[in-house]
Amino acid sequence: MPGIRDFFERNFSDPQVNLLAILLLSGLAVIVFLGDLLAPVLGGLVIAYLLDSPTQWLVRRGVPHLWAVSLIFVGFLATSLVALVSVVPLLSEQLAQLVYTLPNMIGDLQALLLALPERFPHLVDTEQVDEMMGSLRAELLNSGQLLVAVSWDRLGSVINLLVYAFLVPLVVFFFLKDKQIIVEWFKSYLPADRGLVREVAAEMNRRTGDYVRGKAFEIGIVTVASGAAFWAADLHFAMLLALLTGLSVLIPYIGVAVVSIPVTLVALFQFGVSGPFFVAVGAYIVIQLLDGNLLAPLLLSEVVQLHPIAVVVAILIFGGIWGFWGLFFAIPLATLADCVLRAWPSAASRAAASA
Repeated sequence: MPGIRDFFERNFSDPQVNLLAILLLSGLAVIVFLGDLLAPVLGGLVIAYLLDSPTQWLVRRGVPHLWAVSLIFVGFLATSLVALVSVVPLLSEQLAQLVYTLPNMIGDLQALLLALPERFPHLVDTEQVDEMMGSLRAELLNSGQLLVAVSWDRLGSVINLLVYAFLVPLVVFFFLKDKQIIVEWFKSYLPADRGLVREVAAEMNRRTGDYVRGKAFEIGIVTVASGAAFWAADLHFAMLLALLTGLSVLIPYIGVAVVSIPVTLVALFQFGVSGPFFVAVGAYIVIQLLDGNLLAPLLLSEVVQLHPIAVVVAILIFGGIWGFWGLFFAIPLATLADCVLRAWPSAASRAAASA
């Protein structure tokens, strides 16, 4: 067909465009078919992204590269050990308590809903409430059992923990130590004429690196602020809810709405419709407003130049394909697509002009 042939001749006549397409398809194939096997490598790569900036800062201050890598790596291991010993057990305890108290929370919710037919008989009847509570009880109990099963099967496996505990730090160290060697090794297999790939890679590296580091700071700040606010409000499961609030910033728009549900329900069951309830929920709303309107723009200004619709579409697509990792990498992957689309027309026009 002439139209299709013209399209391919116009967009794929440049060898640099073909090289970029091959690299993108190869990377996609690796993630799709080997994503689970390479999870420690992907996790180590993300952590190395976070630690590369302080490492380079030390190098610019005159610290030898190996010493800088060693200092940052030891600090990373010490921080991870402290979190593993002090924070993880507390989170596990709060998670177990939440699952244990789930039936009581459902009972309180049922009592609250059963009062609705008496107050609003023309809008709600008892049968509707019973049907709603039956469905809700089944869903919540299934979710709790699934959460415990997943936590036990995936996080409780001693072998998996040992493998990850060994491989992830190892990958992080060598990514930091031999970053330039790895980059040069990869370049050695690419053609010399790779200007388009270099252009996209440089822009992607800058924007993704800044995004990952900015998000790490944002998660830490939001988690600490939420923990302090929930603790001051004497809210149950304060650390668990604070961690969920911090992680909610990974998924723009959707994460805030989803995490607001457990925060509101826990506050409702603990305090009822009273002053402390509005204090706890109000603190959550204020933190999210400050994050969305002050903290995130300050940390991620001009890093992710994507329209909100593009962000939502990326979250839905990549989250549906790869689950949690898809949600985590949705914005970087959308940024990669944006970089490619920005560079592609100029490359195609140069190829058409030369022809």
